[in-house]
Amino acid sequence: MNELENESLLDAMPPDETRRIRYEVLDMDQVRVDPGLTLKVPAALALRKQVLPLCKINDEILVACSDIEDVTTQRQLEKLFDQELRLLSAEPDSLRRALKRVYGSSTAGAKPMRSRSGDASVIDLDDAVTICDDLMQAAALRGASDIHLIPNEKSLVVKLRVDGKLEPLSTIPTDMQGAVISRIKVQSGLDIAEKRSPQDGRFTARIGAEQKKVDIRVATLPTRFGERVTMRLLGGQAGAISLTNLGMNDVNLTAFRRAIARPHGLVLLTGPTGSGKSTTLYAAIEEVLRSRGGNVITVEDPIEYEMEDVSQVEIDSADKVSFDMALRSILRHDPDVVMIGEIRDLETAEIAVKASLTGHLVFSTLHTNSAIGVVTRLADMGLQRFLIAATLRLAIAQRLVRRLCVKCREARELTQREADLLGRPEIAGQTVYDPGQCVYCAGRGFTGRVALIELFDCDVEAAELIATGASEEAMIAHAHQRQDAMLMDDAIDKMFAGVTSYQEVLEAVVVW
Repeated sequence: MNELENESLLDAMPPDETRRIRYEVLDMDQVRVDPGLTLKVPAALALRKQVLPLCKINDEILVACSDIEDVTTQRQLEKLFDQELRLLSAEPDSLRRALKRVYGSSTAGAKPMRSRSGDASVIDLDDAVTICDDLMQAAALRGASDIHLIPNEKSLVVKLRVDGKLEPLSTIPTDMQGAVISRIKVQSGLDIAEKRSPQDGRFTARIGAEQKKVDIRVATLPTRFGERVTMRLLGGQAGAISLTNLGMNDVNLTAFRRAIARPHGLVLLTGPTGSGKSTTLYAAIEEVLRSRGGNVITVEDPIEYEMEDVSQVEIDSADKVSFDMALRSILRHDPDVVMIGEIRDLETAEIAVKASLTGHLVFSTLHTNSAIGVVTRLADMGLQRFLIAATLRLAIAQRLVRRLCVKCREARELTQREADLLGRPEIAGQTVYDPGQCVYCAGRGFTGRVALIELFDCDVEAAELIATGASEEAMIAHAHQRQDAMLMDDAIDKMFAGVTSYQEVLEAVVVW
């Protein structure tokens, strides 16, 4: 049967049958697992029988295995989950690698997540240390940025923030709540006796089978039903970050590289909290270090990624080291590039401008809604316009949207109502894509995130507009005259390319 005939056969089959053929042999290196299912299986059983639960789709738990005819193992798993299973054949070498990532190489392994009440989503462990270790492992498997422990009347609910969205993981029984929170407090250097006041701390852990070093920032908050805990998993090493995988198109990437290649000036990132501004700045620093090297010093609150050959200064909560204090000292250490975590006030802004005027390349972030809004924000802080015009090289507005899984995304036509909501009625009828469900995305329809980018390149004409006090509307008109792409333009391009979905664009870009 040739390829065209095979595709026609797939199109003619019911969806379930099509899915079975697609899953005939899984490459486990591309599959994302649901830790809420995976960690319920004892490591000894999974490693001995070479089985790995993947995710739940259409009330069916999909399980990768080396032998789909192993009825005994299937019955063991069905008894464990008390639910219908479907065994899928996996490529043996990639399955072994996946099992090692989840359970390590030891057949002892950690205890599985179990149910006290029969609900497979409830943890019932005697050891608070094991519970915390399992939570860290689950976060590593899902690529989570945060772990939330939220108390209610009946239990402690565990949720993971994955790709910007909260996902329920499990619940911890109330009688284990105090022990688990105390364990986290001990690790973070917090007062375990203080339960009526918020506390902040941090610790470093090695999580996952690869024992990846992760810095974890911890915050506790007293609530009606006990203490709530949020753990932010900071990124560890920054070596994997690069400009090319941020999602910039060729025009934006060229403009960005041109700006950071200059010897001095301000390059500012803007956007709401969690829009990936710091990640883009780290990528810019990596690019500078690779292309020309130099003395790079950063001032951060907190340090999110560890960078080789970079002097990183962390702001002290006791005010022994503040942004302005650190910046004054930094300028006496002969830096080529300075990164300021955030420009929060006039004093910090003035030091950043002074640094750029005296021959330094300065990276920082601001909270505004658009790239051109950077000018208005700095002026509102009290900076004189001629200083902004003299130092600003590039401003970038950024948002993050989830990236569609290319294995299961589903094409359709954009409706007229949807096009109207985007403010672009002329694009109705164009092909867009919605998320599907498959094992490669753990049934979520998305894998990772991509940045939506808007650039404001401060050329000679734009600098003149800034210096003469032109309004934001006049600068936007100048950007349109240059045919600069706005944030919505980049979002729509990525939506039509199948990179992200209509709903993601609507939530990230449209201002109601």
